[in-house]
Amino acid sequence: MNLEIPDGLGDLLRDFTVAVLKERPGDLYDFAVDYFTKVRDVRKPKDVPMYIIVEDDDEAGEPDRMAFKPKASSGRYARRQSVSAERYNPEEDEDEDDNIIYPKTDEQRERLTKTVSGILLFRSLEPEQTAQVIDAMFERKVMPGETVIHQGDDGDNFYVIDSGVFDVLVDVKGEEQPVHTFDNRGSFGELALMYNMPRSATVRSATDGTLWAMDRNSFRRIVLKSAFKKRKKYEDLLESVTILQNLDRYERMTLADALQGRVYQDGDAIIKQGDDPDGVYFVEEGHIRITMFSQDGTETDIGTRTTSTYFGELALIENKPRTASVYAVGRVKAAFLERECFERLLGPCLEIMKRNSQLYTMYVSN
Repeated sequence: MNLEIPDGLGDLLRDFTVAVLKERPGDLYDFAVDYFTKVRDVRKPKDVPMYIIVEDDDEAGEPDRMAFKPKASSGRYARRQSVSAERYNPEEDEDEDDNIIYPKTDEQRERLTKTVSGILLFRSLEPEQTAQVIDAMFERKVMPGETVIHQGDDGDNFYVIDSGVFDVLVDVKGEEQPVHTFDNRGSFGELALMYNMPRSATVRSATDGTLWAMDRNSFRRIVLKSAFKKRKKYEDLLESVTILQNLDRYERMTLADALQGRVYQDGDAIIKQGDDPDGVYFVEEGHIRITMFSQDGTETDIGTRTTSTYFGELALIENKPRTASVYAVGRVKAAFLERECFERLLGPCLEIMKRNSQLYTMYVSN
């Protein structure tokens, strides 16, 4: 009898197993009912689809395309539905044109840097890529009642709010209904650029305001292509880590998306003995030095490591403070995985990591 494993079953069971080990419920059956009920509820679509980034990341959701199907109309003046362009594939984009730079004052750059740093979409960018984003943005002043984007139009620009109040409106049976209000912060328009779909909401200014806009080509080249390069780079890094070679390509890709790049200079302490564990580190470039304090307070070198190694997992596995310190030797680039992501994404590797924790003992013995 041939049995086909449904897509997603492995991830579902792994996440549930991690939740059980983490929560240690008294009644496993009741816990399972509550857990899978919450998972099901989270997967339900929102009542109102919106192509925007809201202040609270939890409010963001995938749009319901059926809610925005073109309405049949016999009227000759019915609004023409926009036709999206070809889907963008960053892997096929070999265009390395010079970056677009719009001049800005130091005050504008500082203010825009603060705004961009708080947007989820840009948090994974390297510092030089964030600088490119700021360079590519141009200022747009708006007046009260001005429509910035219109539902059904093709996406042209991505917008970051510098100041002003903006209403988000959705056409429901021919009437515009307010679904959200931006108050001097937020961003919108990115999903239409990412997925080549028409605008799914109208955004209109309620007050005088200032927006920073980035065009479709710049958005794709900097954000989407950078994200693709980052994922490919981290996939290659993870593939070189022996302990992770039992992950399938999807699991490795998901893990790569969760990694955060960090840079350390010579002598910087990456982790300190006695600190609470915040995550695990993968060495991308450079060398690290591992030390440990003895009972008399003397700090002693116990080992060195280089590219394609990881550290910091022992404290997470045992849920104890760091038992050693790690320092950068020269310039070091590391990929950091937060504790929550470690427990959720590395479920298949946890048992192997526990068995391999004797590597730490080897460090000490050496």
